[in-house]
Amino acid sequence: MSDITSSAYVRQDLLTERPAPVTTTGFIGLVRTRLFNSPTNILLTIVGALLLWFTIIPAVKFLMVDAVWTGKDRTACLTENAGFAVGACWPYIQAKLPQLIYGFYPEAERWRVNLTLALSVVLLVPLLIPRLPSKGLNAGLFFFAFPVVAFFLLHGGGIKGFGLSWTAGLLQLFDDSIIGAGQVLLSLSKTSAIAPLLWGVGNLILPVGVAISWLIFPLVWLRDQIQGAGQPVWTDVAITTVVVSLIAFALGGGVRTGWRALASSIAAFVAIAAVIKLMGLDQGGLPIVTTNLWGGLLVTLVVSVTGIVTSLPIGIALALGRRSTIPLIRIFSIAFIEFWRGVPLITVLFFATYMLPLFLPGNFTVDGLVRALIGIALFTGAYQAENVRGGLAAIPRGQGEAAAALGLSWWKTTSLIVLPQALRHVIPNLVNSFISLFKDTSLVSIVALFDLLGSLRASFSDPKWSTPSTAFTGFAFAGIIYFIFCFGMSRYSLFVEHRLNAHRRN
Repeated sequence: MSDITSSAYVRQDLLTERPAPVTTTGFIGLVRTRLFNSPTNILLTIVGALLLWFTIIPAVKFLMVDAVWTGKDRTACLTENAGFAVGACWPYIQAKLPQLIYGFYPEAERWRVNLTLALSVVLLVPLLIPRLPSKGLNAGLFFFAFPVVAFFLLHGGGIKGFGLSWTAGLLQLFDDSIIGAGQVLLSLSKTSAIAPLLWGVGNLILPVGVAISWLIFPLVWLRDQIQGAGQPVWTDVAITTVVVSLIAFALGGGVRTGWRALASSIAAFVAIAAVIKLMGLDQGGLPIVTTNLWGGLLVTLVVSVTGIVTSLPIGIALALGRRSTIPLIRIFSIAFIEFWRGVPLITVLFFATYMLPLFLPGNFTVDGLVRALIGIALFTGAYQAENVRGGLAAIPRGQGEAAAALGLSWWKTTSLIVLPQALRHVIPNLVNSFISLFKDTSLVSIVALFDLLGSLRASFSDPKWSTPSTAFTGFAFAGIIYFIFCFGMSRYSLFVEHRLNAHRRN
């Protein structure tokens, strides 16, 4: 037995690995296993190669090989002057680039647009990098502080009051609307067939408006006193700071645990006061540039970013409302979603631009760009609501039941357990809607807003650059810009999806 064991051959070392066959690796392996391994794949490979040959090669030839890169006017892009069949006329893009980016924004004030874009990049890039700290502060600055600063940078102007004056003005506008509605009903009751009903409703509404006016009278009186002071803005800021800080202190726990909320509130108002002083908002601010002078890439980015940022909270609220057990909230959410999803975006833009002012009080006006932004946000929010609702439906019922067993409230269950998982499931759908919205911003040109494509089409009318290749060059340039932004959003969404679904990797 021992002799047999001692004479048995036992390998002590492993054999060295041999390289894989050449026919299964590298380019040859790709060709054999993926491109020409079956008659169907052979046919698809040939068709794909022909498609690339007849699309990519002519595009590269037009944009690079046969392109004209320097010139002062259209003569440089003419075939008889260049000596060859001219492709893209890039001097035209160089000459019209300011118009394509800024539209008709005054040249002396374009530094404001550049500063706004720089601030957006500075705040957005750290927010997109997962490993960087202070995400809460960064998000607060980007989503709340930056829009206000960007508005005063791009539009200009100053402020005549602050929180207290704004609150009093909104309440007074609301009260005037109620009283006006009551007076209209009373006037209609004199000639209408349903006069008793209108008379009764009008007499019910008018006392409500009068009661509200008496309730808000101290606030309105204080507002008038502040406006008559020497420094109305800073007086209003001081009063608003004290009131809001005391409320935050009380809600934060009072003497025991409210000091942190008090310090945060005071720090926020100090930062607001610094911005007001730095931008001179208490003294009229920067020169006003009306939105009808905005255009180009500026309008495209403003419309798309505003729509993307505002549509997601609207969609989440509507999706949760559609699943609510309260009938009024559920019916309102369903009606809102189905109405906006059943109306084309062009109709929404026309309504917001031309018909909405007819429903507003005579002394209340809304800027044309703001009207378009509101319409796009509501329209996109209805679509996002269905995307979020699909993610909510994918969450197992046991998640909510387990949270209820642990004693969590509905708000904590939704915000900490259900909603994060639902949003993770629908990342592709959300980003797909964002990309679609970014491209649909070109529709604002039908309501006299010149986005990138609108400014591009306006530049075609310049006879100085009228050549056979001008239009093709302009649309190719616009297509490259749209592709860069849309491809960037697509790749980042894949990165986020891959990172959040690490537990599902094989």
